[in-house]
Amino acid sequence: MRIRACIALLLLLSACAAPTPGLKRSTAQNRRIANLHRAAAMPWRDQGRCAVHEASQPWPVLAERCFRALDHDRIRFHDPTGRCTVASADAAALGLGVCVLAAPEFVVGAVIVVGVVMVGVAIAEALDAYALKGMYPEETRPTSETEPIAQESSPDGAPNPDGASSGRDWFPPVPPGLEPRDRPPECTPRRIPPKGGHPLHNKCADNIPANAFRGANVLVNGKAFDALQPATRTLWEVKTNDIETYNPFIRQTELDKQVGEAQRERALAAACGYDFVIGVRSEAHKALLELADFTLKAVVMEWC
Repeated sequence: MRIRACIALLLLLSACAAPTPGLKRSTAQNRRIANLHRAAAMPWRDQGRCAVHEASQPWPVLAERCFRALDHDRIRFHDPTGRCTVASADAAALGLGVCVLAAPEFVVGAVIVVGVVMVGVAIAEALDAYALKGMYPEETRPTSETEPIAQESSPDGAPNPDGASSGRDWFPPVPPGLEPRDRPPECTPRRIPPKGGHPLHNKCADNIPANAFRGANVLVNGKAFDALQPATRTLWEVKTNDIETYNPFIRQTELDKQVGEAQRERALAAACGYDFVIGVRSEAHKALLELADFTLKAVVMEWC
């Protein structure tokens, strides 16, 4: 009897000590999501496919295995802590970069990216999939029946293939300081019909990488934006006019108008925790906007 009692006690203690399958899955999912968010801030030559494939590994493992997939022309590595200094000059270019990138903790100034990062399509799709599957359950709620803005829905209530939800509002990951319970109702992204019927404008907006509101506008804080990238919480406005070809007076008038609108739109987006980008069709248009206000983020839409 004593032997049986001891065995039963050991089994009970082992069961208590072992982590539950649900906890293991939760930990693995949290690690994967955290790695994807970290990878989303970097430029990838493979659209982030390697990062998605290795996302379940600890970050140092992902960094080492996917280092060669980075766009090295757009990334600079520094060693502010002095821990990654290597003795061999031949190994410095690779060894220092891998060491800095693989650091478990984020060190300010260690990794510097040149230019605006367009989130790799593979990473954006993976993060969108987690959001739609309810990985952020506190971020999802049913649409109120009294909601004044009509929502598109499919017969079975399933998500649209474009990435936008049907009959349901969903939210991208929330940055620190703007928890869901603190978010004003007007910060909830709403799918609304596009404002105009300009085919080129609609094409440029719909093809923004990882746009979750293809074929529609997204209403945030009272403003109908052209697109939303959930993975990076970035709202877009698209400008398709060839402003650089206008005569000087008309060009300046239009530029002043666009800059004023952009500053207002950026403030509305920032109030809800979103970044803001202006999509343009030429380097000349981008330069004009940045010259008028260097704090604006403009991106040339190569797909447009």
